Amino acid sequence: MPDVRIVNVTKKYGKLNALDNVSLTIHDQEYFSLLGPSGCGKTTLLRVIAGLIEPDSGEIYIGDRRVDKVPPEDRDIGFVFQTFALFPHMTAWSNVIYGPKVKNYDAKQAETIGHEVLELVKLNERLNAYPSELSGGMMQRIAVARALAAGAKTLLLDEPLGQLDAKVRNEIRYEIRKMAKDLKLTAIHVTHDQAEAMSISDRIAVMKKGKIVQVGSSQELYMHPNSLFVAHFIGESNFLEGYITKANGQSEIELRQGLKVKAINQLNINQGERVVLAIRPETCEMKKGHIAAENSLFGKVEKSTFEGIVVRYEIRLDNGDRFVINRPSLTEDWVNIGEEVTINYPLDKAHLFPYPQAGLAEEIKV
Repeated sequence: MPDVRIVNVTKKYGKLNALDNVSLTIHDQEYFSLLGPSGCGKTTLLRVIAGLIEPDSGEIYIGDRRVDKVPPEDRDIGFVFQTFALFPHMTAWSNVIYGPKVKNYDAKQAETIGHEVLELVKLNERLNAYPSELSGGMMQRIAVARALAAGAKTLLLDEPLGQLDAKVRNEIRYEIRKMAKDLKLTAIHVTHDQAEAMSISDRIAVMKKGKIVQVGSSQELYMHPNSLFVAHFIGESNFLEGYITKANGQSEIELRQGLKVKAINQLNINQGERVVLAIRPETCEMKKGHIAAENSLFGKVEKSTFEGIVVRYEIRLDNGDRFVINRPSLTEDWVNIGEEVTINYPLDKAHLFPYPQAGLAEEIKV
């Protein structure tokens, strides 16, 4: 099955850059996700790959074949929409074999393909049901089956789980990934749900304002974000603003009201420059009381929320900054609102970034 290559693709709508000189390679048999907030360009990019939108400039390759001027029906792709997009007057069976019939497969071949894909999506017993008689999860499986029956080598999925409830969504996403892997397809999955993307993708491209800002595995994006936006959009981060007062391997940063902490200066930011320190809430250690130690943050708990697996603590640091910590809910050492706490974070899991020209709020805005 083919690689998919996007080379310098641009698409404008008036003054809006929906895609801004985007280049990307999705590998053969990879389950790849395009992730980002609404309006970032991910669906536009998927539709450009499918041939439903023509780019203003740039090239699209599926395998070694350039396809940006090729009609959608000749690209060997299957497209699965968020809205299921099944023919309501046709049974599940008729929906599935529609593609083979349009391609003039003989009746026996179309029937064989239909049974194979319905068996694959575990809906062979519902082949006579109409879409209105099926659950949302079943309809989406039929939509996938229809794409596969049409001979798709590349599977494009545009928010395919958006209309399903949480439990069904969790089940279906693994089923779709397994089908793609079993059939050795190249799959490109668009979503704004970071948990969905991180749980099923081999790699993810994070998009913002028509650009790809980082590509990597779930672990790479989470543990090594390359920007404040990724640190904010993938998971959650605490952001502390300050200035570098000593620039070396472990730089000293002065935060508000003279609070000094340390961080590894991987980007070699110079002394005197303004910076933002990003710290994940679950990487920190929190102890009751004011325990004087190097590189510690002190504050009081303002709010605690039980969220099942974790308890979320919102803390007001002594310098006025807000800080969040997530602790396993099974711990017996719960902290009460109003209690003083000491926070320590591991240097190798904190990320230091230059302060953005547009300001922190604008940089992380989704």
